[in-house]
Amino acid sequence: MARLLQAPPKFHPSEWHVANKMQCASTESQKSSSERLVAESRRLVDEIEKTTQKTQSSVNKKIEQRLEEIKFWKQELDNALEQLVNETEVLLTFKIRLEKALESCKEPLVISQKCLLNRQRRAGTDLVHDEVEQELVKEAEVLQGVIALLERTLEQTNEQIRLNRSTKYNLEMDMKDKFAALMIDNYCANLTNNAPDVRYPDKTVKIEGNFVSPEDWLYFSNINVEKADKQRNNSVALRVLIDSILSQAVNDMCKQREMVNIAFRNRAKEVRDAKHKLETLLAVVMEESASQEMNVVALKKAIADKEGPVKVAQTRLEARNHRPGVELCYDTVQYRLTGEVQEITSNIQRQVEMMKVWGNLRLKDTLALAETELKGLRRRQLSLEEEIQIKADTLYIDEVLCMPMRESVCINNF
Repeated sequence: MARLLQAPPKFHPSEWHVANKMQCASTESQKSSSERLVAESRRLVDEIEKTTQKTQSSVNKKIEQRLEEIKFWKQELDNALEQLVNETEVLLTFKIRLEKALESCKEPLVISQKCLLNRQRRAGTDLVHDEVEQELVKEAEVLQGVIALLERTLEQTNEQIRLNRSTKYNLEMDMKDKFAALMIDNYCANLTNNAPDVRYPDKTVKIEGNFVSPEDWLYFSNINVEKADKQRNNSVALRVLIDSILSQAVNDMCKQREMVNIAFRNRAKEVRDAKHKLETLLAVVMEESASQEMNVVALKKAIADKEGPVKVAQTRLEARNHRPGVELCYDTVQYRLTGEVQEITSNIQRQVEMMKVWGNLRLKDTLALAETELKGLRRRQLSLEEEIQIKADTLYIDEVLCMPMRESVCINNF
């Protein structure tokens, strides 16, 4: 207790003066240090302000450049898209032309095949592989070739349309992304330090793996434009090819159609001339048959007319052969009867006027020959009538069944 009540130690005046000097010196040193820090801070603030403003100005300039770059490529994509869309629309009209042309080729092919089937109904020697059939077969081959070519071209056109639409989709997606990037960079360009929506988002500085380099970005847009140009050029070339194919197809079909029609007309004239010639021959044969029939009748009558006198003469001779005894005398009567029989028989066997053609034939032989000739004429008449009917049927097939059916076909420019 006595120690607690003990008075604290007292300093010497010199120590007090030293302590005061030290406080003054320390305070002055701290003040100088603070002044230097304030000056350095102001310099640093000014420096950082200038650097920040410079950096922000540079960023703003880069954003403006980026906006111009995006606008440029967006316009390039837009132009490529517009051209591709227009070209695709035109190509679609060519596709419709191809489809109509393909449909138009089916009827001529059916008619050509029907003509070939109809002409198979020709009979006899008229069932010939003539020029008409050759041209019809060629026409069917031409039409089948045209149809196959149009089908392949239509497939190629559909594929080109698909490629155009695929390229169009890529352009639209790229334009969509460019538009979004344009809106974002416009938003960034309009941001200021005092904007109400500036903030400290998390992980803004971190570069993620889905970032692409400017070179890749430029290549991506450039390749889309190049693909669009390529597909557009391919589409234009395909349209030129389609025009050429359709024009050539029409020319080939019209040319072959005319060749078939000419062959039909020539063949019809040829068959008609042959039919007329056969009809003339038939009239001659029929006339000759009638004459031969009259000849046969005349010969039969001539033979019949001689039978009476022969029978009388032979009956008299036979009766006088029964005379008795010496009465069986070869008298004048007997001599004359024998001569009569020989004379009539000889007359029957004598040449007749028409036998000048057939030689020294007897009357009965001439009758047999006339009847044989009449049968031949009748067979020839039947043959000619059958051949004339065949020619008439051929003309009916060509002029009634085929040619009018072909006239209904109209081949126009596709």
